[in-house]
Amino acid sequence: MPANDLTDLTAHALSREIHARRISCREVMQAYLARIHRLNPQLNAIVNLAPDASLLGQSDACDAELAQGRSRGWLHGLPQAIKDTGHALGFPSTVGSPLLKDVMPTQDSLVTARAKAAGAIIIGKTNVPELALGSHTFNPLFGATANAWDASVSAGGSSGGAAVALAHRLLPVADGSDFMGSLRNPAAWGHVFGMRPSQGRVPLWPAADGWVAQLGSEGPMARTVRDLALLLATQAGHDPRAPLSIAQGPQSFLAEDETPSMKGVRIGWLGDLAGHLSMEDGLLPVLDGALQRCASEGAQVEPTALGFDTEALWGAWLVWRRALVAPKVAALLARPGASRDQIKPEALWEYDAAQGLGFTEFMQASEVRTAFHNHLLGLFERFDVLALPVTQVWPFAMAQRWPQAIAGRTMDTYHRWMESTLYATFAGLPAISLPAGFHANGRWPAGLQLIGRPQGDAALLRIAAAYEAISGELLARRPAEPAPAGASQPGSPA
Repeated sequence: MPANDLTDLTAHALSREIHARRISCREVMQAYLARIHRLNPQLNAIVNLAPDASLLGQSDACDAELAQGRSRGWLHGLPQAIKDTGHALGFPSTVGSPLLKDVMPTQDSLVTARAKAAGAIIIGKTNVPELALGSHTFNPLFGATANAWDASVSAGGSSGGAAVALAHRLLPVADGSDFMGSLRNPAAWGHVFGMRPSQGRVPLWPAADGWVAQLGSEGPMARTVRDLALLLATQAGHDPRAPLSIAQGPQSFLAEDETPSMKGVRIGWLGDLAGHLSMEDGLLPVLDGALQRCASEGAQVEPTALGFDTEALWGAWLVWRRALVAPKVAALLARPGASRDQIKPEALWEYDAAQGLGFTEFMQASEVRTAFHNHLLGLFERFDVLALPVTQVWPFAMAQRWPQAIAGRTMDTYHRWMESTLYATFAGLPAISLPAGFHANGRWPAGLQLIGRPQGDAALLRIAAAYEAISGELLARRPAEPAPAGASQPGSPA
């Protein structure tokens, strides 16, 4: 099979072909490495790539195991790159910071260990914003990762390298993590699927704190919903070191023979929250079009109000975010030779704002969060999913750090432009980014966000699969390959 045909296959199709011995793990690795070497110098999606000889040797070992009738799992022999916020033995854990460029982990992250146990071969890391903050993938260590569809604009983040690698077939599936849309935002701008699982569905380990730091979640990204569900099944499952992880064990989130339908699915369309969310022109009509496709197949789409104080939510969110980001910045500042000028200004803003934060204020914010979660339970008595924009802007210029204003409204923080992603995060609910359509220029993708019930990951994936089934022409679109190395490329933001 030609190399391009191999990299065009879905992950579950690749797995099927490998296990049927119709293709070898070596052939798969060779095909992906050839594509990475050809395209990644321009894309900058994968960093710290392992040597070819090592990866091909691991592929040969996988082939030898299959020849003996042994398989490690569905990912047997498939290349996987770990987001550079996680740990993978043999690869630095840099988070895009020069202060961490030589930090070598002593153990795998749990999602890495589970991918390896399922047969994945770890080939490198995927690029992230410095300290994974800001949803725009650039850092002083590796540089910028541009959008897969238009190299003049942002790929989003913080799982930006993962989304670009997926869109350009450098990886069959990708892992990521999501604090404020870091799986959803780059998936939307990459025209792929990204899912933030329910709080606790994918345990985080190692972690300095296992009781409070529950806003970030690792999860899957893929080009098909079935691949997304398969990777989630690999990542999910209780771990005793993560005491708040969901006790339910490994499960299939999407049955092989299942044929989901949109008929009767009740979708509560929150839109721009009655004008609360600033939105760039053209985004809402694209999302309306995606929802109309659902309605034409029998879904019940009903505009609805959030019915909660959005400014109180934002204030509580800022408290939680500062409380969780500040200790990580403090740890960096405590490193030998570290200084403030070596750390991203947005990270310092979070750290400085947290210095006067008290326990009473934090608990008051937690009470707002609790009230919001319980309020959403009432909406889920009427709806199966809630729909929101994934992003409030189209992909913005690479040289811009973050949008200063949207539709004439000034953004008062570096992440206010991502406000639409906080609602699922703050309530601990599963959410998925679905490719919804494109800007009128044909180059900038948009994503529709569906939010599911508490621990309703499987039901959410079934609805996503039904959406996928009615969106074939849209989903078949793929980005043009980047210009050859040596052509002018956009620079990193100042």
